[in-house]
Amino acid sequence: MKSVVYYTNWSIYARQFFVWDLPSTYLTHVLYAFANVNPSTGEVYLSDTYADTDIHFRGDSWNDVGTNLYGNFKQLFLLKLKQRTLRVMLSIGGWSYSGNFPSVVASASLRANFVSTAVALVRDLGLDGLDLDWEYPTAGEQAANFVLLLGELRAGLDAYAQSLKTPGGTTPTFLLSVAAPCAQYYISMLDIAGMDKYLDLWNLMGYDFAGSWSTVAGNQANVYGGEVSVDNAVRLYVAAGVHKKKINVGMPLYGRAFVGTDGPGSSFTGVGEGSWEPGVWDYKVLPRPGASEYLDAVNIASWSYDPSSRTMVSYDTPACATLKAKYITSKGLGGAMWWEASGDCPEGNPRCLETTVVDEFGGRQRLDILPGNWIEYPDSKYDNVKNKMA
Repeated sequence: MKSVVYYTNWSIYARQFFVWDLPSTYLTHVLYAFANVNPSTGEVYLSDTYADTDIHFRGDSWNDVGTNLYGNFKQLFLLKLKQRTLRVMLSIGGWSYSGNFPSVVASASLRANFVSTAVALVRDLGLDGLDLDWEYPTAGEQAANFVLLLGELRAGLDAYAQSLKTPGGTTPTFLLSVAAPCAQYYISMLDIAGMDKYLDLWNLMGYDFAGSWSTVAGNQANVYGGEVSVDNAVRLYVAAGVHKKKINVGMPLYGRAFVGTDGPGSSFTGVGEGSWEPGVWDYKVLPRPGASEYLDAVNIASWSYDPSSRTMVSYDTPACATLKAKYITSKGLGGAMWWEASGDCPEGNPRCLETTVVDEFGGRQRLDILPGNWIEYPDSKYDNVKNKMA
């Protein structure tokens, strides 16, 4: 089973959540969010170099000789050295940067620059692959061009892997994944069969089914029922030819609030406050004081409700996460994915959703550990990556 989590580069600021806070032994993949892409040149570049490569954390020297990697990516490489079963991938795009994709995928020369600069980041940062989060391609030309980009990326990653082949014949396996929509409308825009030829993982965004944009309060991450559901999305991808083991079910580590409501299916008047933005609460601070948690075991959805403030918050509780893990296992799917790491309770807390799901899978011994990560990057521009942090 796979256990995949997004780690955001802004987590080190107000959230004060660091790489070493990840429940890493319960994880198989960390997707680092986000790199951006220049719509005029196609260059893939890091969106916050201070957080990504520059900040000195505990134990980092200011007197190192040569050109060396620091920041989150040094911490992730150190984690890879410590935990050889953990693969680290760079996610490109996200909601904020998705508007930069259309012009790039439409041009052969810009796609080529996208590929060369993205593979260079894999090389320099000591990564295990790339994740593309384009929200969302439209049908026709964009969907077809997205397939072209994925094919060229696959070829670029494979060529780089071959260049690293060891004398003993070992070659790395660099992964390529996408963050995939669950709404049928957006799924219908994709050339799924064309994309699937080049992809190792489909990480379904099984959240944000309801929110401030909705007409009534609802579940944002239900497996069954509603206009959008995880199960309907899974069935659509499988019907289009995606192997079940490639599909990871995404789950939220946050809740979406509805104020002035009587609960699911009822009208609401607003979304109220939140942890970092209106109406969005980190899971680790839920339920809010005065609220009780509820579980819909039929549709596999959960929420809290405070009758005094008439506030509903839709999120996964441990009971709901356990049922989702059972669903993933029963359907023969690849595993679980979460957005995003800073929202969960710490490892060791019984409410930690990442550990809850992995435990329901059968524990850490059930996680996919092969192939392991790759740590030999002799052509990295960073001396400490070349030398494996020696």
